[in-house]
Amino acid sequence: MAAIITDQIRILNAKNFVAGVTTSTKSLYSFVGLPNPTDISSDWDTTPPAPKDNFQDENEYWDTMIALKKINADDVRQVVPKRLWSSGTTYDMYRSDISRSNPAKVSGATNLYSSTFFVINEDYRVYECLQNGTDPDNPNGRPSLDQPLFTDLEPRTAGASGDGYIWKYLYTIKPSDIIKFESSDFIPVPVEWGTSAANAPIRQNAVDGSIKIVTITNRGVGVGTANRTYTKVPIKGDGFEAECTVVIDADQQVESVTVSNQGEGYSYGSVDLVAGGVPTGTTARPTFDVIIPPSGGHGFDIYRELGAMNVLLYSRIENDQTNPDFITGNHIARVGVVDSPQSTGAALLTLDKASACNALRLTGTGYSTATFTPDAYFEQTIGTGETAVGRVINYDSVTGVLKYWQDRTMAGFNTVGTGQTQPEWGYQQHLFTSAPATGGSLTIVPSTGSNLAINTAFSGVSTSINNRTYYLGQEFAEGISGPEVRRYSGDIIYVDNRPSIVRSVNQKEDIKVILQF
Repeated sequence: MAAIITDQIRILNAKNFVAGVTTSTKSLYSFVGLPNPTDISSDWDTTPPAPKDNFQDENEYWDTMIALKKINADDVRQVVPKRLWSSGTTYDMYRSDISRSNPAKVSGATNLYSSTFFVINEDYRVYECLQNGTDPDNPNGRPSLDQPLFTDLEPRTAGASGDGYIWKYLYTIKPSDIIKFESSDFIPVPVEWGTSAANAPIRQNAVDGSIKIVTITNRGVGVGTANRTYTKVPIKGDGFEAECTVVIDADQQVESVTVSNQGEGYSYGSVDLVAGGVPTGTTARPTFDVIIPPSGGHGFDIYRELGAMNVLLYSRIENDQTNPDFITGNHIARVGVVDSPQSTGAALLTLDKASACNALRLTGTGYSTATFTPDAYFEQTIGTGETAVGRVINYDSVTGVLKYWQDRTMAGFNTVGTGQTQPEWGYQQHLFTSAPATGGSLTIVPSTGSNLAINTAFSGVSTSINNRTYYLGQEFAEGISGPEVRRYSGDIIYVDNRPSIVRSVNQKEDIKVILQF
């Protein structure tokens, strides 16, 4: 049995994904993490390994996660391939019949959406190529010489070069969308095309089954009267009232055909020369190709017309003094997206930003001059023969907040998941505590400086130092704070291992993730 999944289900899935980004039961978050990439692969920064898709590695993504940023409805768009107009390039024209057996003439694409039938110009206006100069002398079209710049509702030529191109203006990308949703390979399509007032002129100008273009496939011989123009030549089919103008040259061949009345309701059509009073000749009749528009007409449904089956998710990561979840001074080598993570209370996470780190508030003489080397191990003896172990994400010497992570490497495994026969700290992962058992202590030893201790007298989310309030980014109880997100909750739907960066205080990162449906 032969069957296919059509591109339309991919477009529908992309549209539904965008529509469902933020609901009462769903949320999306981007995340950053993995401060220790070279522990996993020494050449990570030149050749990051491909992420793995299994439950064990998903747990590891959570273990080394640092912080999350909520993706709101305004941070998501359907996108289509970015194709800058370039003089001298031959583009495909829109055709409704591109397939494996009838590939696009220019690109060789076997479906419409892989062909090169639309472009973006220097002013971020998007145009669809309805005619690329195709005629019997140029069956594969011609190079485009005139950049389309107009915003007319009806298709037309772009200049006076005579390149034969007919362009249809579709939309202009807004500056705010350029910043968020343009990438090296994709451009956004407008949100809510079917209902927005901004897109109404183009949308309402569309006529279902209207004919815009007829091409000549054979000029014929001995056609009509030399140097004569025939008007109101009907286009017959299952639609109504479409007509064209046929010009005969001095050699009694068809020189040009132009649609003069677009009609409506066509899903197929033919030029009827006889009904239009055009003598068809006795040697070879001319032939034409009537180009059928997409359902609803050109510009009615931009997602279906351009094949918007990809979605771009945007996040901006920047430092925030009132909510410092995104750390500085250490590496970030992984970004990803998690669907519907939960808060620590098991409800849907709704915070704009959320820390995925553990943290300690430290105190002691010299806490402001002590240092903790990024990725270094540190310990707390929590009882006789029991040691909690963490790895440094970063240390704020002003507030005494030490952010850290714990993973399987501290409980019997190495960084690639291989079990160890004699693990340094045993097989049990111990948590840091403000109430150590007999034989334990609150002592934390920094990389340099005097020993410090967990500040069990501190609880809260902010602290005052020298009459200035410092926000810590997460709630502490007796000097200890857990993540603001419930670890291992939700579904990680995207992971990207990247060459690492070290974030600085004034740094911002724009994260753009493409989901392909």
